[in-house]
Amino acid sequence: MVTGGAFLFLMLVGVPISICLCLASIAFIWDSGNPLLFQSFVPQIFSGVDNYGLISIPLFILIGEVMNGGGITRRIVGMAMAIVGRLKGGLAYVNLLANMFISSILGSATAQVAIMAKVMVPEMERQGYDRTFAAGLTAYAGMLGPIIPPSIMFVIYSVMAQVPVSDMLMAGLVPGVILTLLFCAVIAVMGIWQNYPRGEALDWRRRLRIVVDAAPTLTIPAVIVGSILTGLANATEAAAVGTLAAILVGRFWTKQLKLSDLPAMMVRSGIYSAVVLFLVAAAAVFSWVLVYGRVPQAVAEWVQTVASDPITFMLLVNVILLVIGTVIDGAPGLIMTVPILLPIATEVYGIDPIHFGVVAVVNLVLGFLSPPVGLCFFVASAVTGAKVGRMFVVTLPFFFAACLLLILLSIFPSLSLFLAR
Repeated sequence: MVTGGAFLFLMLVGVPISICLCLASIAFIWDSGNPLLFQSFVPQIFSGVDNYGLISIPLFILIGEVMNGGGITRRIVGMAMAIVGRLKGGLAYVNLLANMFISSILGSATAQVAIMAKVMVPEMERQGYDRTFAAGLTAYAGMLGPIIPPSIMFVIYSVMAQVPVSDMLMAGLVPGVILTLLFCAVIAVMGIWQNYPRGEALDWRRRLRIVVDAAPTLTIPAVIVGSILTGLANATEAAAVGTLAAILVGRFWTKQLKLSDLPAMMVRSGIYSAVVLFLVAAAAVFSWVLVYGRVPQAVAEWVQTVASDPITFMLLVNVILLVIGTVIDGAPGLIMTVPILLPIATEVYGIDPIHFGVVAVVNLVLGFLSPPVGLCFFVASAVTGAKVGRMFVVTLPFFFAACLLLILLSIFPSLSLFLAR
């Protein structure tokens, strides 16, 4: 009770979530009356980041920095335009398809929304699309970032659940593609209903030239995903090779990357990585406290009175995580809930930890697009000036499509385990 009260109070007054986790853990130790537990506090913090797989996080972040500085984003958008731009609602498809390609490089929803909103929303507005819809679509397309590999949230989960990072990353590929197809179906229906415009017609020579010009940029996700899928490299090694590929493409193909910019990119990557890794370290202490306090066991006893089988349990988890995701960002939400729910899923209901991780991440990412927080909507609003409340209303069909994916994942575990195993 003291731990939960301390955590909620600190969070409500605006203390950063990582500090909240550490201070709440200290409050638990103090309330337990066992001061010897303080001797384990610092070792637990270090054990949280003592994992080889976490090295991939700064490398994946650096890939995104290099991609932005190397002019790779616009080439990917141009290639998507050449492929699907002529369809009714062509620019909406382009927005979605480009996000799918870029998500296989960037791995962060908020970073992806910030980048793509600057590129796509003005162009969609120029061709007659409503700015609010364009910004909202870009925010939903940003969901693909933490699902399609590489994914920082999947790396964090794999460390917490003690499952291979490579398996966890591959588990997100099929759900990411299914979500893209569901979003395409929504665009098709809305395109007919609202008579979206068609994109510019390109002759086949120009279309081929654009695709060929952008094709080398696809070596970056091909190297990352291909090396993991074939077993030639683990996630960390694939991130390192992907970083090298991004530098080579930006320097020698697009010729927009300056080597003098690399130190600044590395510093920015290091700062963001430090924030993420400190959050992971704080989570290790908080998880240790929860286990010591037998919180998972207490929650398991309650859950078993409500859910009688694995599917019912997963549907209940969907509701719980979706509610949590509406008020807490993805990574902190993952860190708070996994130590409690994962042992119940694996030990009581026999659910594969990789399958559970995919469902948990998709739920919490959907929270990026749900009020009252809706972080991706706020990012899109800051870049484009669109109103957050109206953005949520006009993109409700995409919300229901994402919920359909969650139901499918809960009922059919093979959708997430197909490539992971």
